[in-house]
Amino acid sequence: MKYFFHFNSFFRILSLAGVLLFPGTVLFSQEALTLDKALSIAALNSPDIQRSLLNLTRYRESLNAHKASLKSQFSLDVNPVSFSQQREFDNRFSKWFTNRNFNSSGTFRVVQPILWTDGTVSLVNRFGWQQNLSDFTGTMEKNTAFTNRLYLSLNQPLFTYNKLKLAQKELELDYENANISYALQRLNLEKNVTQFFYNVYLYQMSLNIARDELNNTMRSYEIIKNKVDAGLTAKEELYQAELNLATSRSSVKNQEVTLANAKDEFKRFLGMNLYDSIVVLADIAIPDVKVDLQKAVEYGLNSRLEIRQRQIDIETSQFQMIRTKALNEFKGELQMSVGIMGDDPAFARVYSKPTNNPQVSLGFRIPLYDWGEKKARIKAQEAVIATQQINYDEEKKQIIIDVRKVYRNLQNQLNQIVIARQNVQNAELTYEINLERYKNGDLTSMDLNLYQNQLSEKKMSYARALINYKLELLNLKIQTLYDFEHQKPIVPMEMYNSQNK
Repeated sequence: MKYFFHFNSFFRILSLAGVLLFPGTVLFSQEALTLDKALSIAALNSPDIQRSLLNLTRYRESLNAHKASLKSQFSLDVNPVSFSQQREFDNRFSKWFTNRNFNSSGTFRVVQPILWTDGTVSLVNRFGWQQNLSDFTGTMEKNTAFTNRLYLSLNQPLFTYNKLKLAQKELELDYENANISYALQRLNLEKNVTQFFYNVYLYQMSLNIARDELNNTMRSYEIIKNKVDAGLTAKEELYQAELNLATSRSSVKNQEVTLANAKDEFKRFLGMNLYDSIVVLADIAIPDVKVDLQKAVEYGLNSRLEIRQRQIDIETSQFQMIRTKALNEFKGELQMSVGIMGDDPAFARVYSKPTNNPQVSLGFRIPLYDWGEKKARIKAQEAVIATQQINYDEEKKQIIIDVRKVYRNLQNQLNQIVIARQNVQNAELTYEINLERYKNGDLTSMDLNLYQNQLSEKKMSYARALINYKLELLNLKIQTLYDFEHQKPIVPMEMYNSQNK
């Protein structure tokens, strides 16, 4: 692999030369972006990452809210004033009477959900004061008293699934899935930033090559102009040289516009200010990387987070099956409460003669016939679960296919680099030979321009081959979650953990 470094250094020097030789287009105020710096900026400012983080925050806070709802809930209901006057009929005496009631009350309540049983324990204290007047058969009856009722109650569902635990497990899976999506977004961001980065770099190189081509065309134009002025060559050659020169200048302008547009798109994707001026500095040296295909496949199957996402889909479908089977099910509910009730005109004696108030209620819901609804819904959900299982199996197959494809592309790109390198050498020699022929009058301007274009094309092809190899190497890292260049595994979830420290 050592012979690659000679030609990679050529492109680094060419890129630097563009900065030094053309100060009119590369200002000192420009921000130089390396790939690592671009990735750091995108990790903080990219709109895609920001959306992913907001989605992650949504599921994290939903889970936090559910956990908070499982703790004791304290509430106080206060009714300072309540007044009513009603004319009612007493069936016992077949008489009408008037009842007037004035009261004030407050209720303090502590409710504790029970996660393991899906039940609820409540401690309630209801304190009040009331004044009641009744006009019955001309006799005015009056009662004024303080009242207090303190009781402990239990509400427990029976013979059904635990709704609290199921809801919490679903929220935990949603949060885990959001974490995975964020980690995958970070990996995808690295891939997209790298592609944008190298695209801009290629446009920079294309502009520099176009400028080199313009310089060469200007040299050939001066040669042919001198010959025409000396009467050694026909004027038709000068016209063709002028046309070539105009074409080269137009190509430089086109490349400048294309580069400016690519930089704007790159800055938008990174989340940078569109008015910032940037120049990318890339190292496209090819590292000496050895890839074992079997290990690469194993790394992908053991590490890819998409497999866990498919498992989460299966678990979520199974939770829905639990709910489906609970349709029209036999279930019961147990309600129990124990407490005391006291009343007295004097506040201090409200519990002088307390009364016990135990309550027990047991009820059942017995389905009789549902016309096959439950059975049909279960079959439908079974089809959903089977589909998710197929997706899980297919995800594994796709990972194997993708890793194999990247591996083959890597091997092919190495061959393409060797071919492209040799083509550059041949094109350079061919151009130099034909330039001498042109100087000697043995070649026309049109023919020399073809060799110039061929040289430019081969240089760009070589650069693309190098960059394609770098991109495929990055793709292999994403497909296997293993960095073969540095021989270390990639743990995307650590990206999330480091972001939230």
